[in-house]
Amino acid sequence: MDKKMDKSKKSNNQFEFKAEMKQLLNLIIHSLYTNQDVFLRELVSNSSDALNKVKFLQLTGEKYLNPETELKVSINIDKENKTISIEDTGIGMSKEDLINHLGTIAKSGTLEFFKNVKENNNKLDGNLIGQFGVGFYSVYMITDEVTVETQKANEEENSYRWISKGEESFIIDEIEKRQRGTKISFVVKDEYSELLEDWKIKEILKKYSNFVEFPIYLNDEKVNNVTAIWQRKKEEVSKEELDEFYKFISSDYSEPLDSIQLDIEGNVNFKALLFFPQNAPVNFFAQENKKTLQLYINKVFIQDDVEDLLPDYLKFLKGVVDTTDLPLNVSREVTQKSPIMAKMKDVITNKVLSLMENWAAEDKEKYESFYKKFSSILKAGLNSDFKNKDRLTKLMRYESTKLGIGEITSFADYISRMKEGQEDIYYFSGQSREAVEKNPNLEYFKKNDIEVLVLTDPMDVFTLPYMFEIEGKKLKSIDKDDVNFDNIKNDDKSDVINENEEVDTEFLNAVKEVLGDKVEDVKISKRLVDSPATLVVGKEGMDAQMEKMMQMMDKEYKVSKRIMEINPNHKIILNLKKIYKNDGKTPLFENIIMQLFEGGLLLEGYLKSPVDFVNRMYSILENSN
Repeated sequence: MDKKMDKSKKSNNQFEFKAEMKQLLNLIIHSLYTNQDVFLRELVSNSSDALNKVKFLQLTGEKYLNPETELKVSINIDKENKTISIEDTGIGMSKEDLINHLGTIAKSGTLEFFKNVKENNNKLDGNLIGQFGVGFYSVYMITDEVTVETQKANEEENSYRWISKGEESFIIDEIEKRQRGTKISFVVKDEYSELLEDWKIKEILKKYSNFVEFPIYLNDEKVNNVTAIWQRKKEEVSKEELDEFYKFISSDYSEPLDSIQLDIEGNVNFKALLFFPQNAPVNFFAQENKKTLQLYINKVFIQDDVEDLLPDYLKFLKGVVDTTDLPLNVSREVTQKSPIMAKMKDVITNKVLSLMENWAAEDKEKYESFYKKFSSILKAGLNSDFKNKDRLTKLMRYESTKLGIGEITSFADYISRMKEGQEDIYYFSGQSREAVEKNPNLEYFKKNDIEVLVLTDPMDVFTLPYMFEIEGKKLKSIDKDDVNFDNIKNDDKSDVINENEEVDTEFLNAVKEVLGDKVEDVKISKRLVDSPATLVVGKEGMDAQMEKMMQMMDKEYKVSKRIMEINPNHKIILNLKKIYKNDGKTPLFENIIMQLFEGGLLLEGYLKSPVDFVNRMYSILENSN
């Protein structure tokens, strides 16, 4: 009789997985997860959800089973029998819960998700998370059979055991009354025997579940000792705690430069703790995987690097974002494109820029120290974050001919120092401050005390020329032909270039004929004071430094033809005019013109034949009297 009862009981308590569920299980077990370690994250996360529901009962004063029992997660390893169990004292499940949560696709939208998975060749595009959601089945990656024993917090409920191999069916049996909560146990496959080592489980818990607010015990030893400090009030967190937490999540030995703690409620709800490192990352732009903000759901780790939470130019930040609002895909491994994500990104970006603006206004030394290390990264935002371009522009700083080496200025301060009649903001780019200071194109500006921004960061040539205008003032590179010298008032008339020596059209044409198609044009210069000639870029051409960058990226790129400007008052030009007037275009005349042109190419770094340049110089010296 007992055998018949047992057989009947087995028959009555065996349930078939629905066809869709079988397919979903197959997908999850064989292709959904890329890292087997996530099984523990999923099970601990589910335990945390269940414990939170008991916590809610505590807060509302509702009666429930075993109220004196500690809210905790217990993990036990039996190496001899190769078993692992994860047990919580949470809300538990009824028989109906086991059927609905572990046996069928009962949640709204889940079947829709599965259809999308199939249509998109197993691409994750779902929206499923919660207590014993689909993530529970990730455990089948490391075991062949799972046993779940559970007791719901309602005292009237019975205790149940759920057993399944995750294939065709599952069995639910009534068992002897047990403590409130759920216990999941299984035998680990031989190829995953490493999971039976305490150190391995601790490693996984530290990575994924270190900030679960409930204690986690491994073989009776508490293992999650780091407090989720972003959940505490800002005034309750000490600098020492912040420093240690930063070092923990960043693997940086230095203390952070500063931090921002956020507790946002409204259209989007999240908490965040963000850190500014002391030093910029090495080869930031070359990094394929920039480790930045970690994403948590109720202090359960979800993702190590969330690209959509920050614009690229702020991805040097380290920290944690914790929300309950964000939809996740079925495996919790990759966040969906979501309006919630976009809102959080906007809030975080705004708060970070506000802090930098505060530094710039209240702590100039701190901001400039930070800026000098991170400016190349920040400048990338000028061409990508058009919403915050004006704010970023005001945060930009550059060296200037009015300041000492290493000192930097803002656009606002530059504009406040502009000369009467000056309509443009002038800048000049070069490989170094020294190279810029010695360039002939700077002579007029230095002579007439006109401030020029000095650009030596390669990022400048990709950003500043495309800012176009600041506070109604146009940005002009002084190595271009379209600089307007006429509107600048010069009180000291001796500083104005004297053009008493007329250079006639015939002479200019002779110079053009010598240079031929090597130049776009030959003109009289207003920017030269001490040098006889210089080369400038035409109105349609790029800045000289930009062209160099283009050449570095594309060897076939052709530099635009230059305009040669000559100083009509320089002795060399006056002598050339005499030579031409007396003897026409002699070999000496042509050699000197070519030498002046190639001297300009030499300064720009475009001289192709130094040997010809030197030999021509020798020829000129031999013919000098």
